Amino acid sequence: MTEKLARACSRRPWLVVGLWLVVIVSAFGLVATLLAFEGETEITRTTESKEADRVLAEGFPREVASGEAISEVVVVRAEDGKVEAAAPRARVVALADELRAAGADRVVTYGEDRRLVSQDGDSTVLQVALGRDGEDDVDDVVDAVQRLDDEPGYRAAVTGSRTADADEDAASLEDLKKGELFFGAPLALVVLLLVFGAVVAGLVPVMVALASIVVALALVALLAQAYDLSVFTQNMLIGMGLALGIDYSLFTLSRYREERLREQSKLEAIATAGGTAGRAVLFSGIAFVLAMLGLLLVPSTIFRSLAAGAILVGIVSVIAALTLLPAVLALLGDRVNALRIPFFGRAAEQAGREGRFWAAIVDRVMRHPAASLVLGAGLLLALAAPVLALDTGTSGAATLPDRFESKQGYLLLREEFPKESTEPVDIAVVGDVRGPATEGAVARLKQELARRPIFGEPVVEANEAGTVARVTVPIAANPDSERAIDAVRGLRDEVVPSAFAGVDAEVYVGGDTAEELDYQDTVNFWLPLVLLFVLGLSFVLLTLAFRSIVVPATAIAMNLLSVGAAYGLLVLVFQEGVGNEILGLSEAETIDAWVPLFLFAVLFGLSMDYQVFLLSRIRERYTATGDTDAAIAFGIGSTARLITGAALIIIAVFWGFAMGDTIAFQQMGFGIAVALLIDATIVRSVLVPATMKLLGERNWYLPSWLTWLPDVRVEGTQPPPKAAREPMPGGSH
Repeated sequence: MTEKLARACSRRPWLVVGLWLVVIVSAFGLVATLLAFEGETEITRTTESKEADRVLAEGFPREVASGEAISEVVVVRAEDGKVEAAAPRARVVALADELRAAGADRVVTYGEDRRLVSQDGDSTVLQVALGRDGEDDVDDVVDAVQRLDDEPGYRAAVTGSRTADADEDAASLEDLKKGELFFGAPLALVVLLLVFGAVVAGLVPVMVALASIVVALALVALLAQAYDLSVFTQNMLIGMGLALGIDYSLFTLSRYREERLREQSKLEAIATAGGTAGRAVLFSGIAFVLAMLGLLLVPSTIFRSLAAGAILVGIVSVIAALTLLPAVLALLGDRVNALRIPFFGRAAEQAGREGRFWAAIVDRVMRHPAASLVLGAGLLLALAAPVLALDTGTSGAATLPDRFESKQGYLLLREEFPKESTEPVDIAVVGDVRGPATEGAVARLKQELARRPIFGEPVVEANEAGTVARVTVPIAANPDSERAIDAVRGLRDEVVPSAFAGVDAEVYVGGDTAEELDYQDTVNFWLPLVLLFVLGLSFVLLTLAFRSIVVPATAIAMNLLSVGAAYGLLVLVFQEGVGNEILGLSEAETIDAWVPLFLFAVLFGLSMDYQVFLLSRIRERYTATGDTDAAIAFGIGSTARLITGAALIIIAVFWGFAMGDTIAFQQMGFGIAVALLIDATIVRSVLVPATMKLLGERNWYLPSWLTWLPDVRVEGTQPPPKAAREPMPGGSH
């Protein structure tokens, strides 16, 4: 199918390119008019925190309808005196009026609640409710606070869920521009130019990748009309689009040059590339999409958003490599090698040949396969060892750079009101809340909370009907921190059950920290299920591709080793702080909860690209010669340069994420970069040849009861390659 598709597209290149241009122009229009992200990270299944929200919304409907729920806090400090003095009091009242004018539905000052003044009397908190559409008013609220902060004698800052969301979105966009567009993409282009040795050949994969990104963004824009998607979707889509689009074009374009060196005509070379590299690209794309499908199982908007973006750009990248690239090659012909780069330009005459450097490494490994396997696997296991100390969590406003307003507000709040928080714990009590039994339970709850220093003074209020009570408890820690989460877990597991033992009431612990706890528990629950799903589908796909159960088993084992090593290095660099300053990375208490699971799926999908491409060349050679050792040496030696180049491209793209300010994306970018570096070096040059050498003919073992499986021949049906006799012919015929 891929060969026929390549032939058809190469025979009508202008038609294919014209259709793609129409699609790209239409996609630009859709992206410009429809692309918007409004979804937040949340769990889509029923959890205790969601039940608490539901109960409180039903019990206090007037507050919900009026948008009076507090979401932000403004901290004001009078630098030269007491905040309750005449001048600061007037300025606080004026600020409250400015906040209402900026869109706040409700502003509570110390005139209404004396607890909003700090113990030393120089600071106060204004509680702000921005309402349901508060994200539209965040900028105006921040401007009002910053105007006061600029005045002499005052220090002011704002923090809360709306301001933190806005700052995280801004940081994400900054990271995208700085990391991907100004670092990852240019560096990937440099690698391409060095790999191909010619400017035109280096630019073609980049243009194909950009076309794939634009079309995929348009599809995401359409999807966003029906589903809430995270703002991080565009970061992931652009990063994956650059990586996959360039890789797929790299493999196909290299095979085309190789066939031209064998004196095939232009159209025949395109057809052969489509029937071999194109087929490997198709299987690689399927493997990547299957890995990403596992993330759709997790009932979380962040996983589903990232998976949707990756899947769409993966599918479009495969389609572009199978249709647009053959058409472009038909139009360019041998001009694809135009504008050669000095010294590196010799790559045009070396396509498909065994590289001396890599051939020497493989030769040594295959002479001592057992020792090489033990040393390589031992090194990766040692790198993976720190994973035993892995702690997961979520990075909130506390991990943002200090220049962001929500971080400044968070720091000022911690300094002046150490026992207060922007996101207190909300405990919902359902029952006869004015009855003596329930009131006694609530009193016991307050007594137990007072014994735990992390909790502030609770506030209890009942609805008019006396059916629902809300206990609001400040928590003296970053709401997303491990300390806060442990405290809320203790509330659920110990404090609440003890206080309400024997009382006819239902109690739900909610609030942002409880939501984070439910989120982490959900991710931890789904992690082994997603692993089994991805591993199982990958095994089936590789079994079909290579008609062997040994090849997929060893491939999966090696991928697990590289993923484990990446996890270990994540813990070592981010949690333990080993070398993080040298690399320009942040230190954190935890690894973001979504990162390990997402890393696994992405790394498995991307590493399968290399595995399929490498094994298809080995299988192709083995089918032609029947010599496993020779096939291994040729396959690795002839693809190592390409696979290394492809890995460096993806490393460059994802290191752009690691250079950003969003710590979760630092972790994700670093994890993917180091795992692929390991995969393209230790795994491909040491573990693969050592394992295949030791297994010998058993590599291709397929049980007799599986011989009914279709023979899809991912390696194609090409005859054994002949040695190149002449340089690539000139012209475009």
